[in-house]
Amino acid sequence: MTGLAAPGGETRDASGPEGLAYLRRGLSAEEVAARAAAGQSNVGPPSPGRSVGQILRANLFTRFNAILGSLLVVVAFVGPLQDGLFGIVLVSNAAIGIVQELRTKRSLDRLAILTAPKAHVLRDGRSGDVGLDEVVIDDVLELLPGDQVPVDGEVIETRGIELDEALLTGEAAPVPKALGETVLSGSFVASGTGRIRATAVGASSYAAQLESQARRFSLTRSELQQGTNWILRLVTWVMVPIGLLLIVTELLRTHQSVADALRGSAAGVGAMVPEGLVLLTSIAFAVGALRLARQRVLVQELAAIEGLARVDVLCIDKTGTLTDAGLRLHSIEPLGSRTRDELEAALGAITASEPAPNATLRAIAAAASSDPGWALGGLVPFSSARRWSGYAFEGHGTWVLGAPERLGVPLSEHDGATLHHHQAAGRRVVLVADSMAPLPEDGRTLPDELGAAALVVFEERLRPDAAKTIGYLIDQGITIKVLSGDSPRTVGAVGHAVGVPRSGEPEDASALADDDALARALDATNILGRVQPEQKLAAIGILQSRGHVVAMVGDGVNDVRALKQADLGIAMGAGSESSKSVARIVLLDSSFSSVPQVLAEGRKVIANIERVANLFVTKTVYAVLLAAVVVVGGVPFPFFPRHLTIVTTFTIGTPGFFLALASRAPRAAPGFAKRVLRFTVPTGAVAAAACFSLYAICRATPHTTAAQSRTAATLALLGIGVWVLALVSRPLTLPRLGLLVAMIAGAGAVFAVPLSRRVLSLQIPPASVLLAGAVVLAASIAAISFLLAVAGRIGWRRLEAPG
Repeated sequence: MTGLAAPGGETRDASGPEGLAYLRRGLSAEEVAARAAAGQSNVGPPSPGRSVGQILRANLFTRFNAILGSLLVVVAFVGPLQDGLFGIVLVSNAAIGIVQELRTKRSLDRLAILTAPKAHVLRDGRSGDVGLDEVVIDDVLELLPGDQVPVDGEVIETRGIELDEALLTGEAAPVPKALGETVLSGSFVASGTGRIRATAVGASSYAAQLESQARRFSLTRSELQQGTNWILRLVTWVMVPIGLLLIVTELLRTHQSVADALRGSAAGVGAMVPEGLVLLTSIAFAVGALRLARQRVLVQELAAIEGLARVDVLCIDKTGTLTDAGLRLHSIEPLGSRTRDELEAALGAITASEPAPNATLRAIAAAASSDPGWALGGLVPFSSARRWSGYAFEGHGTWVLGAPERLGVPLSEHDGATLHHHQAAGRRVVLVADSMAPLPEDGRTLPDELGAAALVVFEERLRPDAAKTIGYLIDQGITIKVLSGDSPRTVGAVGHAVGVPRSGEPEDASALADDDALARALDATNILGRVQPEQKLAAIGILQSRGHVVAMVGDGVNDVRALKQADLGIAMGAGSESSKSVARIVLLDSSFSSVPQVLAEGRKVIANIERVANLFVTKTVYAVLLAAVVVVGGVPFPFFPRHLTIVTTFTIGTPGFFLALASRAPRAAPGFAKRVLRFTVPTGAVAAAACFSLYAICRATPHTTAAQSRTAATLALLGIGVWVLALVSRPLTLPRLGLLVAMIAGAGAVFAVPLSRRVLSLQIPPASVLLAGAVVLAASIAAISFLLAVAGRIGWRRLEAPG
């Protein structure tokens, strides 16, 4: 059978549905519709975010909601209704969580549409873009550099196409694909162009069958969520046996009525539940993602918000990060015997014959002469691994464009000095060489007898915000490593212009023999040029092996593996589809200045969740200890549910909601769970001791009632709770001080208003008990300060940053 002609490439014999006509026009609209109706379309995996159903289940069907719901049923049975006030908190918590997450999901989904990849298909003889889920079996897909292959397919046309399959097979080098060979979904076009026929789509494709390649909602992979889950498991292990013992004690040993025993049991067990911790953790992440969405930053995994806050090394490229993505032709400087007219004709022919021009060729095309009409006889497309591209023209020889160091063509002393001058000025320089020898068939070897023909010099415009952004990141203690494919001199000049610290002279990564040499270079300098894609990957791994948390900013197919390897991959919105598909964060405006916003948001999320955790876990600690004392002593639990509702409303729940959304925080550090326990165990223990001491004093005071004893215990716990709230709110900025005053005023109003005292069974104890309470409170504050000082580097000290 006959194939289509492809200048400089090859086309497979037509093997599709209708032979040669199929290759020329692709599927018809009717054929596409028939395949879609038969379920042969490329329906992909669910998005990485949670679905509406998952959000509802996560906020409604939890173990703690089940416990509190059961207690609410018990309280509703024995009454009175005011002991069921915690049910309002239970419902409102779930409602707030659902509404906030749904709101964030809508915003992120709208942004995700802007970055959703498209497939280039040939249908009815016309090329066009369609959504990935609209591709069907037998579709003809056109593949360009940087594209991610959306389906499995068979190569039917190639112009030097090479695929990066490292994420699928581990193969480091790009793999050339010949006619008839299979391409796998999930691979990336490293260089060249081509067409494939879709042979497997949707769940049948290779990438869909690799669970490890599927991106998932990854909140559970964050240290915050792991630490929170560990704390919740610990609480569950302690709460179940203590809770059961408390119920038995209340019913059988305290000589109370059954109703009072059940109320006390409900209060004790309910107090052990850190009901708002999971809610406010989710809200903090969701609000962080929503804030970033308003800044045109798409968070593809919520845990990524936390990631940058922990980063201490940021690896960046030069082009597209420190400089604008576009190039401008500065000059064409002839070398050797070629005239300017000959050079401009050759460059015009090269730009006209390249089906997928990169930024270099686009800049030449914008300034060079028009196409002279030379017939293309062979082509080796540019790739980051080769650092050169080659073009053979019938009757006009072979022309090669590439990095001067990579081509290895000798230059005169004068020409070499010119090259170094441009590089030192921060310009990109491409060497044009020519030869009468043909292009080698392997596509990897340079032609013989190459001679220098010209230096093509390009200018890049520094991003106006680059210097400010670099300065901010350095001030925040983040080390900057510039890993670029450009000349070390050029990269060094640009890095110096934007303020990247030079710990040593820029180094040429192409001269580094192995990973050990690369590791030494990373120690010696912050700027490396001529970095190969596999060296970027290795550099990330080396830095991580030394205990660093590494982020990577990239925009090209050569950055894909490094973006995937980094603790946090950040892609530019104008970058390749491949880089955006693996990154956890996409800067939709391609603005490097958005990175500090992500950093600040992550720090806020971590610090705020730590504050909230300190409040809720302190409550759990003192509730468990009070229950243990009740079990051992056989005395009634010091509270009814209504009393604990007062304490939690004014010292934990309401202030916790506002603290979860507070702004500004210091750089995060590992050890979230340990810091929380170092804070909550001593404060919870002191709170339990103070509460039970005043409870016991009031019970021992003549002529006092059980209601007065419970009120005394409530006052003690309120006092300690306010002090703990003040500690976790530090530094006490004006808004936080206002929050603290409002909580004190609200609690005071409950005790001051006769109606609320009557409804909530509050009876002010005698003056002697109140005086004893003041002494107990003062001693407790001193004890907390002492114990926290002994604990050393405690969690709340990390929160004493301006904010």
